[in-house]
Amino acid sequence: MERVTGIGGFFFRATDPAALGAWYQTHFGIIQVPESYGDSAWWQEAGTTVFAPFPADSDAFGRPQQSWMINLRVRDLDAMVAQLQRAGIAVEIDPEVYPNGRFASTHDPEGNPIQLWQPEDPDPVRPSPREEGDQNERAER
Repeated sequence: MERVTGIGGFFFRATDPAALGAWYQTHFGIIQVPESYGDSAWWQEAGTTVFAPFPADSDAFGRPQQSWMINLRVRDLDAMVAQLQRAGIAVEIDPEVYPNGRFASTHDPEGNPIQLWQPEDPDPVRPSPREEGDQNERAER
């Protein structure tokens, strides 16, 4: 079975796309969409990505009408939280440490939820192609 190799983009509506793009670049280092094909786009580090649909009535993202939340991996959650707080951005740190790491929550200027995640193991070993195939077969059953 052919599979995707990762997320190639994250697209969403914004009241002020230019300002919101600048906010993400300033506070998270996510480079805005290049103006030409010759310019570089944002490159993320390789790592685990969770793709998880939630029930329509879930309160996991806050507002009931909110249909998405982005989870951003960070190397040092405490440093990222301090950086955001210095910029006047409210951040809530989850006090629980989970087997897969630590989390914090914030919102962008338009109220979209952002979850920050510091993985327990920042350099997990990627499954071999055979192991990935076995995981996919189990998931398809």
